[in-house]
Amino acid sequence: MKIASLDIGLKRIGIAISLDSKIVTPLPAVIRKSRKQASREVSNILQEWQIEKLIIGIPTGRSYHEMKRRFTHFVSLLDFQGEIHFQDEDLSTQEALELMEGEMKLKKDGRIDSISAKIILERFLSKNN
Repeated sequence: MKIASLDIGLKRIGIAISLDSKIVTPLPAVIRKSRKQASREVSNILQEWQIEKLIIGIPTGRSYHEMKRRFTHFVSLLDFQGEIHFQDEDLSTQEALELMEGEMKLKKDGRIDSISAKIILERFLSKNN
């Protein structure tokens, strides 16, 4: 099954995919200029890779319900008909920063966000395989 994960942020959307439910690959992040532009770009990626299942990283804690509402709205803008699941993303960005320590000078290009999406998808696969 072809699966993608999103790490949705206000400025960037990290994306990772798995085409075999084993190997997870980060893709270039979508730089978010507007909701409409970002949803169009993400939809194009999902269609290009023929994604069947989408995993959305979501922080747990006090803001969980508000974040789920916002992320659900963004996902509703996507041209995507497959399964959608939410996955705990707590500390995924911190973990991504630690993995990339010493390798990055600019953090605004979205690599950290896509590494975070990779971690989110790996957590989902680990929990559900």
